[in-house]
Amino acid sequence: MGLSSYLWSAVPFVAMITVECTDVGISVISKAALSKGMSNVVSVVYYNALGTLILLPYFIFCRNKQAPLTLSLLWRFFLLGLIGSSGQMVYLTGVKFSSPTLSSALVNLIPIFTFLLAVIFRMEKLEITRSSSQAKVLGAIVAVTGAILATLYKGPPVLMNSSPSNLLQHPLLSQKSRWIIGGFLIILVCLSSATWNVLQAATVKEYPDKMTIVFFFTFFITIQSLVFSVILERNPSAWTLKSTEEVAAILCTAIFGSLYRIAIHTWCLQKKGPVYVAMFKPLGIPVAVLLTVTFLGESLFLGSVIGSVIILLGFYTVIWGQAEEKNTVLDHEASRPESSDTNAPLLHNI
Repeated sequence: MGLSSYLWSAVPFVAMITVECTDVGISVISKAALSKGMSNVVSVVYYNALGTLILLPYFIFCRNKQAPLTLSLLWRFFLLGLIGSSGQMVYLTGVKFSSPTLSSALVNLIPIFTFLLAVIFRMEKLEITRSSSQAKVLGAIVAVTGAILATLYKGPPVLMNSSPSNLLQHPLLSQKSRWIIGGFLIILVCLSSATWNVLQAATVKEYPDKMTIVFFFTFFITIQSLVFSVILERNPSAWTLKSTEEVAAILCTAIFGSLYRIAIHTWCLQKKGPVYVAMFKPLGIPVAVLLTVTFLGESLFLGSVIGSVIILLGFYTVIWGQAEEKNTVLDHEASRPESSDTNAPLLHNI
């Protein structure tokens, strides 16, 4: 009984590790597929359409158990989809121009931006006289500084593959210019993801059925990205999947990048809390280094290393402040059992 209890308690740990590894793996597979000519806008249509089809049986057979849908909720789902569709296309462009290693470092900005937006929209209180709040502000500043450094300063390679690839060279842009553009595009996606988190948190309070939200999220992204692809992608052959890498990228993104990731994050958030989920995000950086150097033949640059370390320092400073604030709330509630429930600080879905 003791062993089974121990093994069950280890399930969230193993699940979160698999999520972070698959996230990085998807970035690597996507960049390989982009190098084979896969269109970033068309791929968003394909893998969200597949995700919608997978979720369709749930929506049909569990419809009687769901809360009624209103026009206001559908509009909010549409807005979530719009943020997601534009963000996914921009993210793939950012990875295409830079590297999965850089993207793995920069995505740690999502909880930082989420925290800042939550403060701006008064979803989270910031008492600057408290050490926990000071830590969160300092951590946010440090993390953003590290992100800017990693984007602007590529630096010399510190780890080179024996046969570095020349994937996705753009004839009109230097390698450094592409790196900077890609980095800032990923930072922009982090900001849009943080906006999505804030809007999603408000939506879940009003409509708690998360799987229905995910269904409409992928459904609206499919429709919106289809419209975008008709406008942006004028080459009819872009709709034809020509390589194994393209098929693998779409299947893996649909299954692991959306459905599996969201299911595991939702379960771990409920079981362990947002701070636990957030702590696993930096694991993607060493995994990305290993996969990009091994499978894509790319080099690891000094700017990515320095920027990643600075981002992680800021990230964990914010996490520490978040944990301290949560412990203070719990201690306060323990001393006042008659008080009403207090919402946990906003720091999820990372």
